[in-house]
Amino acid sequence: MGLKRQKQAKKTISFYKYNFSFRQPFQILIDGTFCQAALKNKIQIKEQMPKYLMGEVQLCTTHCAMKELESLGKELYGAKIILQRFQVRNCKHFKNPVSASECLLSMLEETNPHHYFVATQDHELTAGLKKIPGVPLLYIVLNTIVLDKPSQSSLDHVQAVQMGELVTPAQQQSIRSLKEEQGIEQKDGERRGKKRKRKQSNPNPLSCLKKKKKGQPTAPLKKTTEGEKKKRSRHKKRKADGEESAPTPQITNR
Repeated sequence: MGLKRQKQAKKTISFYKYNFSFRQPFQILIDGTFCQAALKNKIQIKEQMPKYLMGEVQLCTTHCAMKELESLGKELYGAKIILQRFQVRNCKHFKNPVSASECLLSMLEETNPHHYFVATQDHELTAGLKKIPGVPLLYIVLNTIVLDKPSQSSLDHVQAVQMGELVTPAQQQSIRSLKEEQGIEQKDGERRGKKRKRKQSNPNPLSCLKKKKKGQPTAPLKKTTEGEKKKRSRHKKRKADGEESAPTPQITNR
């Protein structure tokens, strides 16, 4: 294996480890086209794949990929023998098998939650996988296994996470685990369960005052009319005249 190719593979693996939480053993989904290319170029997948990825691997396939090779006949009998040596992962199409490309796409869903590498020579499948962020692609070129560079969707996803627009599932899980370790979730639940008791305090004296009813008109001030003024002036005059006409008592000498 060339030094340059190994250096590039190490860089790409570090990208997926850091940004998408890939860990050993690496799970590698393989289809019949990859096995056929390995057989043609005399590549021992079980021996060369761990060396190239510099770690422990688990080679696996699906029931649909096996059925597809069986349906293609004797021409792909050798690829079928190689594929049978790998672990068979359960898929959703056990009773009604579909094409290998459709099956592998369904295994990855929208975010590749199980952290699969995919080894294939199918160009249509490769085009569909590049639309899913966090999917390392393996293929064979000139008698060697090659790990493709991260797709544009993976780069865009990482940039969005760094800008704070997205939170990866791995980050969400790490946040939950940290909360559980520190007991934050339990404390929050206890706080929610306990009802907050209000302190008893003396009533506000302003609140004890009677509230004025809205819309009730206030009593207008009485205005004295000219007739009332005349009556009052006459009443005063009469009173004054009565005081003047009252006889003064006379003192007689005895």
